[in-house]
Amino acid sequence: MIVVLLLLVIVSMLGIASMQIAMMGERGARNDRDMQIAWQSAEAALVDAEIELRGPNHDPKSRTNKIRSNPQIPLSGCDASAEWRGFCSPKTDGKDKPTWLLVDFTKTGRDAQSVALGTYTGRSYKNAGADLGTGIQPALAPRYIMEDVSVTDSANAGGGMVTASYKSAPKTGEEAAGRIYRVTAIGFGPRSDVQVVMQALIRN
Repeated sequence: MIVVLLLLVIVSMLGIASMQIAMMGERGARNDRDMQIAWQSAEAALVDAEIELRGPNHDPKSRTNKIRSNPQIPLSGCDASAEWRGFCSPKTDGKDKPTWLLVDFTKTGRDAQSVALGTYTGRSYKNAGADLGTGIQPALAPRYIMEDVSVTDSANAGGGMVTASYKSAPKTGEEAAGRIYRVTAIGFGPRSDVQVVMQALIRN
């Protein structure tokens, strides 16, 4: 009887351990899925920013031509106006961090400093706040900001993070008059606290 009880205890412990391992595997798979959703969302935001900066962009709300001719870059921080939302200086007065680290990308109201994907391009991306598709979707639309890093600020280059000027191949043609933007995009997973941040340098 005692031997049988000991065997039952051992079998029960093995069963509990197997359940815990299975649950950990399920959680790991879910976390990987959530991060992949956020990663793809951030990539989509980078593409949207590139379309806005370089075109072709035929949306009625397009800013591409204005960006190419006379972009309005703030002297500090980011612009939150409807016309130039998302355009930023690489520095924010009184702060020792680059602007992209100071922006609240989860803010979606009229005073938001970042741009939601599709705002100025007409593109769409499935998310929990949009009536598009079904299934597991990002909690929020991907967003981005664009910092003008064409001019060196020796006192606070790149907002204290990276140099604000970038050496590259000689510019020719239309690019000779263009600017270099550091685009920071954020994508969200099924929960808003699951986030992926990506950056790219884009010359228009």
